[in-house]
Amino acid sequence: QVQLVESGGGSVQAGGSLRLSCAASGTIFGIYRTGWYRQAPGKQRELVATMTSYEDTNYADSVKARFTISRDNAKSTVYLQMNSLKPEDTAVYYCHADLSSFGGRKDYWGQGTQVTVSS
Repeated sequence: QVQLVESGGGSVQAGGSLRLSCAASGTIFGIYRTGWYRQAPGKQRELVATMTSYEDTNYADSVKARFTISRDNAKSTVYLQMNSLKPEDTAVYYCHADLSSFGGRKDYWGQGTQVTVSS
């Protein structure tokens, strides 16, 4: 069974940095797209950054030039480096993967990790 486990969230002051990690475990035949989404209280979940299997990236306008998505295929891990954090970045961050396993191709989500940025 495939699982995505996030780590690296926490509390930081505005202007600070955090790096989120998402490790995939289980039998994986192929990963088509990975990404990070976030959900702030009272708001819908929104895309933060994604990366395709060809390493094409896409970022929300609000995080461009501040956040960087990357991955380590050997470790089956995707990262989100977050710099120059702002209070409006406060949210629960979720890792996502579009991948194929024994059950076929599906979307998988991590459990979420809290990021809190204070002013």
